[in-house]
Amino acid sequence: MKTETRNSGIIWRMGLALSLGLAAPLAQAEIDGISATVVNLTAKSGHIATPDGNSLLIWGYANGSGVAQYPGPTLIVNQGTAVTITLHNQLTVPTSIVFPGQTGVAATGGTQGLLAREAAAGGGTVSYTFTALQPGTYLYNSGTRPDLQVEMGLVGAIIVRPPVAARAYNHADTAFDTEFLFLLTEMDPRFHDLIEQGRMAEVDTTTFFPVYWFINGRCGPDTLADSYVSWLPSQPYSCAPMMMPGQKLLMRLIGGGRDPHPFHFHGNNATIIARDGRMLESHPGVSGPDLAESDFTITAYPGGTADAIYTWTGAKLGWDVYGHKPEDPLMPNEYAPDHGKPFPVALPTQQSLTYGEHFGGGPFLGTPGALLPGTFNLNPDGAYMYMWHSHAEKEIVNNNVFPGGMMTMLMITTP
Repeated sequence: MKTETRNSGIIWRMGLALSLGLAAPLAQAEIDGISATVVNLTAKSGHIATPDGNSLLIWGYANGSGVAQYPGPTLIVNQGTAVTITLHNQLTVPTSIVFPGQTGVAATGGTQGLLAREAAAGGGTVSYTFTALQPGTYLYNSGTRPDLQVEMGLVGAIIVRPPVAARAYNHADTAFDTEFLFLLTEMDPRFHDLIEQGRMAEVDTTTFFPVYWFINGRCGPDTLADSYVSWLPSQPYSCAPMMMPGQKLLMRLIGGGRDPHPFHFHGNNATIIARDGRMLESHPGVSGPDLAESDFTITAYPGGTADAIYTWTGAKLGWDVYGHKPEDPLMPNEYAPDHGKPFPVALPTQQSLTYGEHFGGGPFLGTPGALLPGTFNLNPDGAYMYMWHSHAEKEIVNNNVFPGGMMTMLMITTP
């Protein structure tokens, strides 16, 4: 069963028409993936596209007989359920899956490799079973020569949900209103080209030098296109976070590659409530995330995960983000001490402004203003938009073309 949750938002791709549609109010977002306890994954070859016009060979996990995905299907299961994942291998090399953070993993079939039982090249199978004992955010990836096979695309996410809905863990302080996945990876296209040319013996992963960086298998600005768009068949998952003021947005970050990535979010700090599927708590099972950390950049380490809660109300900006007069009613979750405070500077004339595509025509949330004739506007409803991206500047390009790479935009819409 596939859960398709398509973000109301931006369809933004170089060389194609640009458009924007805002839905109000926002429902709780669901992360795209497979909600099942018995899963068949097929390791096979495919191709992905990058916004600079490149096409790269990948090895990806497919859902059953589907196309190879990058990353592999996100597996969404409930805490306490038994999970069976059968790997079918159509690659020309042996492969396997490991499940960091899961305990008691048992495997049948195949042959024993260095880290896990492996499915033989050209049709081998192996089944893995485990019980999802702990809620949280996890990854899975190839356990066979991971320096090459993870680079080629054999990686995916696992989300284990606790019994209470809209919580990341079994504590009220982990409640959220909406959630988004940020699976961060990178690629060195030289390896992919050599393998496609049948020159695998020339691949030397010690010379690894990535020039593409991905969120959920897409480089920016493709991160903002809807999930399951037809022109990205092997890259089905978007990353276009949206929220309303006062909502709690759960960020599920995964370091899916071999480099650490400092993921930076504008607009406010986030509270890191867990790492590697475990709450940051002083008394496990009792205190909740009392050791949570507040930060504006979260480093996603290779093989590691982090869960963080982000919220925004415009608090303490020193002016009313809605442009209210003092006698106007408060908006939901508005920061009351700034209600009615005027914008602190006089705006220049239209002729003196340079318009970005995300400028709604005015400084106030939900109040678009007049724009010059012919101005191209992606933000007709006056939403606030914040760039979220890697803080390693080389990672926000597509093979040296800016903007791109590990980059997306948060959209805050008015209630």
